[in-house]
Amino acid sequence: MLDIVLVQPEIPQNTGNIGRTCLLTGSRLHLVGPLGFSLADKELKRAGLDYWPQLDVAVYGDWPEFWARHCGRQIYCLTTKGSRRHTQVSWPRQSMLVFGRETGGLSPEIMALGEKVRLPMAPGCRSLNLSNAVAICVYEYLRQWDFPGLV
Repeated sequence: MLDIVLVQPEIPQNTGNIGRTCLLTGSRLHLVGPLGFSLADKELKRAGLDYWPQLDVAVYGDWPEFWARHCGRQIYCLTTKGSRRHTQVSWPRQSMLVFGRETGGLSPEIMALGEKVRLPMAPGCRSLNLSNAVAICVYEYLRQWDFPGLV
């Protein structure tokens, strides 16, 4: 199973969209706080539609709590500072993709724990929308594994 990790997400609509993507692709969502919104937020629910109650989601108070549970796993940190493109990675079956908050990305301390991966962008652009970045990476992972369990 693919694990998507959002560290300190700030925009409920992005997280709702990502939750929907995770459910529809059989991925698990991990939310690492502090979150920039409430999980009861109506924008989160609207973006996730009626899928949110079915979502496989885990919530952690902070990075140390998350890492204490998952430190044995290889993580892939999505960042504009990545040395390899997402299409150059041979994603392991149990990949854990880590994405930072919308306004600041991942801390250097978190990025030091995993491989840094980037999405190609035009020069001078800061970053892609978080929900779009997650969807691109999820579908590249699934493509490499021939879309297991999907029709």
